Amino acid sequence: MSDTDLVISDVRPWGGEPRDLVVSGGTITDVVPAGTAPTAARVVDGRGRLALPGVVNAHAHVDKSWWGLPWQSWDGEPGVAGRIAHERARRDELGIPGVGATSRVLAEMVRHGTTAIRTHVDVDLGLGLRGLEVVQEAAAAYDGALTLETVAFPQDGVLRRPGVLELLDRAAAAGADHVGGLDPASIDRDPVGQLDGVLEIAARHGCGADLHLHDPAELGAFTIELLLERVSSYGLQGRVTIAHGFAVADLDAVRRRDLLQAMGELGVSMTTVAPVGRPQLPVAELDAAGVALGLGTDGIRDLWSPYGTGDTLHTGWQLARAGGLVRDDDLTRVVELATRDGARFVQRALGGVPLDLVPGGRADLVLLDAENVMDALVRLPARSLVVGGGRVLHES
Repeated sequence: MSDTDLVISDVRPWGGEPRDLVVSGGTITDVVPAGTAPTAARVVDGRGRLALPGVVNAHAHVDKSWWGLPWQSWDGEPGVAGRIAHERARRDELGIPGVGATSRVLAEMVRHGTTAIRTHVDVDLGLGLRGLEVVQEAAAAYDGALTLETVAFPQDGVLRRPGVLELLDRAAAAGADHVGGLDPASIDRDPVGQLDGVLEIAARHGCGADLHLHDPAELGAFTIELLLERVSSYGLQGRVTIAHGFAVADLDAVRRRDLLQAMGELGVSMTTVAPVGRPQLPVAELDAAGVALGLGTDGIRDLWSPYGTGDTLHTGWQLARAGGLVRDDDLTRVVELATRDGARFVQRALGGVPLDLVPGGRADLVLLDAENVMDALVRLPARSLVVGGGRVLHES
């Protein structure tokens, strides 16, 4: 058998000249002019298609989806508290979380080019750590071809539910990659207490922290300032993510600049799902401040909303369209966030291996019938080939 496991011939990495990608042991070992690759155990003809690194979903909830079940009509009360209550009332009836449902939504994400995921997984007094076990079992079916990190997520609040902090501690001890939090001011009504509790667990276990912060404007900014103080005092530089962070987009330019600068200095990153009807996070300002930004899908057909397809590139499309991004450099930047640069959000699982179409990069890639990177974003063509860890996961 050849030492080369796979050759993907005649592709255009990032829209450049035609190349052959040579893969061995789950790694891209060489990138050579088209038609010059060595003999391989398997050759896939790329037919001149655009090649991008695998898509990274930096904010998902793969434990919650009812994908593949009969249609569930939206019901219950609006708002965060209303949706939490509705989810708690119906999730057992729908078998959520369950390995079958999680496996179905993972397959849909993969079909859209996703090869790496950071997923929040509910940890609460009703479920215990069962959701984490379900997600890990569903991901194990990919045998390492799909990179996945977990966030133990207290969807129902932390301090207002005695015992949740202990569950988060158990989750971190059991191997959760991050511990989460949720709107410390408006849900727990004790931002100092929640932030201290969650970040102390992260610091003690050596894991990350990834907190949902929906609170807008000054309330949200105040919470972020409290968070930054604790990132420094607990020594968590480079290990904390703010999910959503609506407040950042609400602030005036000077206030936002100062807040982003402080975040960048502490290595605090952000993720967005490009929410409809809200101001979008300013990509260029985050870049200037050194604040890493990841793109995610949030929930997909769950008891919060029937929307979602599992396509993180669509999130990028939404961010670009709603944010008024039209120049080639800006459109390309959004695709970089959804692919190569999104690796920042699964780096613990990747073990420092780069996610790019270069020798030494992890063999995660997606092929699209697109003229260039910008065309791929604005037109969102079907993903014709998806490779994860050197294995073909989807081919059309």
